[in-house]
Amino acid sequence: MRKKLIKLRTALLVFLTHRIALPLLKLIRKPNHFTYNKDQLRNFPAGSLGNDLYIFLEKRNLPLLKHYARHDLKHVLLGYDTTDEGEACLQSFMMGNGRISFPVLATVIYSYLTMPEHWKKMKQAYRLGKKSNSIHQWQWNNLLTESTISLRGKIFNAK
Repeated sequence: MRKKLIKLRTALLVFLTHRIALPLLKLIRKPNHFTYNKDQLRNFPAGSLGNDLYIFLEKRNLPLLKHYARHDLKHVLLGYDTTDEGEACLQSFMMGNGRISFPVLATVIYSYLTMPEHWKKMKQAYRLGKKSNSIHQWQWNNLLTESTISLRGKIFNAK
């Protein structure tokens, strides 16, 4: 029964994110100017954020969704997977990092209400976001040739 509930919870999160939130956000947000395709990402230098995004997508058999690329780049940089736990922790980190938006709030609230087994890790992610340098204003398109390790250093070196 528990496995069925977790599967349902996951399906609901994917539905709410990809079928409701993303189409809605595409209507009301400024367009995302992510200008690269997956083949171009593959050709970025090894260890660069662009190439690491390519590897991240390939390992998970995910397409590059240009309107979602910034989100996937955060997965790469912050080390959270695309699992329920990873999504909950990524958005908890972003909230702690000062990013208060509808997708962040909706995901954190949904995760808090439906994923009590992840509360401890969500709290840790929130605290990590709080003490990390802000990434909210980063120009993601301009960072793709930079070293992923170097960018992580810029995030996690305490304020």
